Parts: sequence; C-alpha cells; structure tokens
Amino acid sequence: MGKNNKTGEYLSILSGNYYFCAMIRNLSFFLIILLLSTGITTAQVFVRTTDLFAKTDGSSHSGQLKIFQDPSIDTLISRYILGNENIYRDNGRYGMEGFRIQIFSSSNRNAREESNKARAAFISKFPDIASEQLYAAPGYFKIRVGNFRTKTEATKLFLLISKEFPDAYLVPDIINFPDLNTK
Repeated sequence: MGKNNKTGEYLSILSGNYYFCAMIRNLSFFLIILLLSTGITTAQVFVRTTDLFAKTDGSSHSGQLKIFQDPSIDTLISRYILGNENIYRDNGRYGMEGFRIQIFSSSNRNAREESNKARAAFISKFPDIASEQLYAAPGYFKIRVGNFRTKTEATKLFLLISKEFPDAYLVPDIINFPDLNTK
C-alpha cells in the first residue's frame, strides 16, 4: 500500500505541474496576442521623403524625382512631423519649444484692463519686441513677450526688461517660428 500511495502522490504532482505549465503557456500566448493587437491599433502614419516632394497639380510637364537615402531618415522625418502635430494639438497653434518673458499675470476682476495697460506700457518702452496677451482658465490674463529659442537668448533681454517690469520672469513656451528672411 505504501508503494501505491507514493505513486499516486507522484502522479498528482506531475498532473499539477502539467496544468501549471499549460496555464503559463496560455497566459504567454494571450499576452503576445494582446501586444500585437495594441501595436496594430496604435500604428502611426509613416511619411516617406518622396511623398513630401510629390507634385499633385496634375501637370503633364512634371519629371521624376528619385531620392536615394537611408530609410532611417524617413523615420526621423516622420517623428518630426508627428511632434509638430502634437504641439498643434496641445496648443492650438504651430510653433516650436522656446522661452518667453512673462511680465504680467492676474485674475482680478479687472485683469483684462490691467493686462491691456501693461502690454501698452511694454510696447511703448520696447516697440521692437513681440508681445501677446493670453487667457488661461479660470480667469488669468497674462502678457508674455519675445520669442527666444534658448534660455541664454531670453536671459539677455530679461535683464533689460526686469528693470522696467520687476515682476517679470522667464517661462518655457511654444514660440513662433523665427523669421528666416532677415537681411
């Protein structure tokens, strides 16, 4: 009887291991299917360089453009385009990451009038520097000035502006694209 009892225990251990292995196998199969399905649903649009230069005017006088390049360049271009689309989605306008100087922020009852006065005072003292009035919920009116690509650029002008507007400080912001047609 002792031998049969040990054999039964051995068989129950083997059957338990079998079920455990089958469970692990099924779980790993389920995870692989889940990962593949999420990869398919979150696929990004891939932009090729040749698509960017394609003519769509229907002219019969068009030639052909052949671009020979590493495929990783297309990946970089797609990432750049996707990043700019995300900036537009988040901020409602196109631009690039940079810095501005915030000279005014208030949520008082008459904050709109105060911000207009602060902007007019800034424009009269610094007419060459761009300024904009922003509204941020739940009632903040802000005046931000300048379009600086680096913090170093912004700091140079910040030292001048802070003499006239002592409450001014640097803020990271989405700035307008720089003008490339400077002479």
